[in-house]
Amino acid sequence: MTDTSPGLLGPAEIRALAERLGVRPTKTLGQNFVHDGGTVRKIVRAARVEAGDRVIEVGPGLGSLTLGLLDAGASVVAVEIDPVLAGRLPQTVAERRPDLADRLTVILSDAMDVTELPGEPPTALVANLPYNVAVPVLLTALERFPSLETVLVMVQAEVADRLAAPPGSRTYGIPSAKAAWYASARRAAAVGRNVFWPVPNVDSALVALERRDPPETTATREQVFAVVDAAFAQRRKTLRSALAGIAGSPAAAQEACEKAGVDPGLRGERLDITGFARIAEALG
Repeated sequence: MTDTSPGLLGPAEIRALAERLGVRPTKTLGQNFVHDGGTVRKIVRAARVEAGDRVIEVGPGLGSLTLGLLDAGASVVAVEIDPVLAGRLPQTVAERRPDLADRLTVILSDAMDVTELPGEPPTALVANLPYNVAVPVLLTALERFPSLETVLVMVQAEVADRLAAPPGSRTYGIPSAKAAWYASARRAAAVGRNVFWPVPNVDSALVALERRDPPETTATREQVFAVVDAAFAQRRKTLRSALAGIAGSPAAAQEACEKAGVDPGLRGERLDITGFARIAEALG
């Protein structure tokens, strides 16, 4: 049963608004609009949004989640790449919840190009991320906005599993290790396909991240991430072989691993972010 809570957008309203704007959801922009109020409430609850929070929303679309975040008491900076949707969003909020309109700021931009935000520093990122760019958008936001304390994003279920995967698991990889530099991650909930329009052909899930300090190291983030990239470039290779390129030779890679206290015979998927940082530091 669809929840069309007061002020939120239901299926008929989403379709009517899209038709009025001449908007046809595109795979290129990863547009799948949430039309179920219950799912919006679920996302807001999972994100633990409270009155006074400053929230970034990437890809607000027609405004379903935006209205839910504003209703919870947050001020929202919505970053939208589609000029038609960006232009319409303030009007939608003003029509449906005029009492909340002054807490919305819309930025027309690709999220990957945003380096500064107006107003107070954001404390949370809550978004239904376009699935085709979810990981780079997430990692870029965590890097550029250190004030972000919590993140709750809806992504493809497979991506959620990768982001939350611990070392040694089948899905652990580059997204898992890099996200762990900034935060602890966990899969928060599954999301059904029928709450979207159009209905996606993949399953979705919520992933929650909480900011924490990166590993203590003299290596830079860029150096650590270079080690992560090299370690997973060919998953079947041991660290001794996989890191030979950035170390200069297999012998140098082995020496760096041993100096870092890491078995050079391990594969990258066995190593946590602290181990990668120690290797980066050993490589200098």
